[in-house]
Amino acid sequence: MPTYDYHCATCEKTFEVFQSMKARKLSKCPDPDCDGKVERLLGTGAGIIFKGSGFYETDYRSDSYKAAAKADKAGSSKSDSKKSDSKKSSSKKSKSKPKAKS
Repeated sequence: MPTYDYHCATCEKTFEVFQSMKARKLSKCPDPDCDGKVERLLGTGAGIIFKGSGFYETDYRSDSYKAAAKADKAGSSKSDSKKSDSKKSSSKKSKSKPKAKS
Protein backbone atom coordinates (compact mmCIF):
# COMPACT_ATOMS: atom_id res chain seq x y z
CA MET A 1 0.00 0.00 0.00
CA PRO A 2 1.35 3.41 -0.92
CA THR A 3 1.90 6.46 1.23
CA TYR A 4 0.15 9.63 0.05
CA ASP A 5 1.10 13.21 0.93
CA TYR A 6 -1.66 15.68 1.80
CA HIS A 7 -1.64 19.42 2.51
CA CYS A 8 -4.29 21.24 4.56
CA ALA A 9 -5.31 24.67 3.20
CA THR A 10 -6.52 25.90 6.62
CA CYS A 11 -3.77 24.91 9.08
CA GLU A 12 -0.99 24.70 6.42
CA LYS A 13 0.15 21.27 7.66
CA THR A 14 1.58 18.68 5.31
CA PHE A 15 1.19 15.06 6.37
CA GLU A 16 1.44 11.52 5.03
CA VAL A 17 -1.27 8.87 5.05
CA PHE A 18 -0.66 5.15 4.43
CA GLN A 19 -3.75 3.98 2.55
CA SER A 20 -4.87 1.54 -0.09
CA MET A 21 -4.96 2.55 -3.73
CA LYS A 22 -8.67 1.66 -3.77
CA ALA A 23 -9.47 3.91 -0.79
CA ARG A 24 -10.98 7.33 -1.41
CA LYS A 25 -8.66 10.27 -0.98
CA LEU A 26 -9.06 12.36 2.15
CA SER A 27 -11.16 15.51 1.93
CA LYS A 28 -10.92 16.85 5.50
CA CYS A 29 -7.93 17.46 7.77
CA PRO A 30 -7.46 14.68 10.35
CA ASP A 31 -6.51 17.26 13.01
CA PRO A 32 -9.56 17.53 15.33
CA ASP A 33 -8.96 21.27 15.93
CA CYS A 34 -8.75 22.16 12.21
CA ASP A 35 -11.29 20.23 10.10
CA GLY A 36 -10.09 22.13 6.99
CA LYS A 37 -10.04 21.00 3.37
CA VAL A 38 -7.02 18.90 2.30
CA GLU A 39 -5.47 18.37 -1.09
CA ARG A 40 -3.48 15.32 -2.21
CA LEU A 41 0.02 16.23 -3.39
CA LEU A 42 1.76 14.64 -6.32
CA GLY A 43 4.53 12.28 -5.28
CA THR A 44 7.74 11.55 -7.11
CA GLY A 45 7.53 7.84 -6.44
CA ALA A 46 10.26 5.54 -5.25
CA GLY A 47 13.02 3.68 -7.01
CA ILE A 48 12.40 -0.04 -7.30
CA ILE A 49 15.18 -2.60 -7.26
CA PHE A 50 14.25 -6.16 -8.15
CA LYS A 51 16.48 -8.69 -6.42
CA GLY A 52 16.63 -12.43 -6.60
CA SER A 53 15.85 -14.66 -9.53
CA GLY A 54 13.96 -13.10 -12.39
CA PHE A 55 14.15 -9.75 -14.13
CA TYR A 56 16.95 -7.33 -13.37
CA GLU A 57 18.91 -9.95 -11.43
CA THR A 58 22.30 -8.79 -12.69
CA ASP A 59 21.61 -5.10 -13.33
CA TYR A 60 23.22 -3.96 -10.10
CA ARG A 61 26.32 -6.17 -10.11
CA SER A 62 29.83 -4.75 -9.89
CA ASP A 63 32.07 -4.58 -12.97
CA SER A 64 34.47 -7.17 -11.54
CA TYR A 65 31.58 -9.63 -11.04
CA LYS A 66 30.39 -9.11 -14.63
CA ALA A 67 33.91 -9.68 -15.98
CA ALA A 68 34.31 -12.89 -13.98
CA ALA A 69 30.90 -14.15 -15.08
CA LYS A 70 31.72 -13.43 -18.72
CA ALA A 71 35.06 -15.31 -18.45
CA ASP A 72 33.35 -18.23 -16.73
CA LYS A 73 30.66 -18.37 -19.39
CA ALA A 74 33.22 -18.34 -22.21
CA GLY A 75 35.21 -21.14 -20.53
CA SER A 76 32.17 -23.33 -19.96
CA SER A 77 30.94 -22.99 -23.56
CA LYS A 78 34.32 -24.27 -24.86
CA SER A 79 34.22 -27.31 -22.57
CA ASP A 80 30.58 -27.98 -23.50
CA SER A 81 31.46 -28.05 -27.23
CA LYS A 82 34.28 -30.56 -26.57
CA LYS A 83 31.91 -32.80 -24.62
CA SER A 84 29.27 -32.71 -27.34
CA ASP A 85 31.89 -33.54 -30.01
CA SER A 86 33.06 -36.61 -28.07
CA LYS A 87 29.45 -37.73 -27.58
CA LYS A 88 28.78 -37.47 -31.33
CA SER A 89 31.82 -39.57 -32.24
CA SER A 90 31.04 -42.25 -29.65
CA SER A 91 27.41 -42.45 -30.73
CA LYS A 92 28.46 -42.99 -34.36
CA LYS A 93 30.65 -45.90 -33.33
CA SER A 94 27.97 -47.58 -31.23
CA LYS A 95 25.33 -47.44 -33.93
CA SER A 96 25.66 -50.60 -35.96
CA LYS A 97 23.05 -52.20 -38.15
CA PRO A 98 21.84 -55.59 -37.00
CA LYS A 99 22.62 -58.43 -39.38
CA ALA A 100 19.70 -59.83 -41.27
CA LYS A 101 18.79 -63.46 -40.59
CA SER A 102 18.37 -65.77 -43.57
